[in-house]
This record gives sequence, C-alpha cells and structure tokens, in this order.
Amino acid sequence: MKSIVEESLDLLGMTVKDKITGITGVASSIDFDLYGCIQVIITPTGLTKTGEVKSGSNWLDINRIEIVSKKKIMKTPDYTKYGSKETVNGCALKPIK
Repeated sequence: MKSIVEESLDLLGMTVKDKITGITGVASSIDFDLYGCIQVIITPTGLTKTGEVKSGSNWLDINRIEIVSKKKIMKTPDYTKYGSKETVNGCALKPIK
C-alpha cells in the first residue's frame, strides 16, 4: 500500500480536475506544507476560444482533485536520486553533496 506522499507524487504529470471549480489541467507541482496540507498546482492545458495558450496555475487542496487521465505527459523525476550524479531532470543542475 502506497503512502499519501507516494500517492500525491504519483499525480505529477497526470491530467486532473478540481471537483469544485472544474479547472482542468496537468498536475505540475505538489506541496507538502508545515501544517499538514497537501496541495497540487494545476497548470491549464489547451487553447482559449481565441486560440491563445491558457495561462495561470492554481494551488488546490489535494482532496478537491480527481484524476481525468492517468496517462502522464512526461516521466516523473525520481526524487530519491536528487543530489547524485544520476540526476538529469529539472531546470538546472542540482548541487552534489
């Protein structure tokens, strides 16, 4: 059985929807805060009615999220390897301890 941390991280890259507002997009970041809240950033996908790329990101409580598609847009980084020479994902090289 997976922990809530593993289940939360599994959402990264999946298409998800906020049950309350209907916002749909890719789960692009997960936050675990000091007070025990787990939140997800949903980055909108697709185009607006005028053909522009949708903008904005929204932090939402994980309990409001439902999975639309488990097909991930990209491979999720292996965070257990951060700080090692094997780390290749991310916007910049990570420091090696």
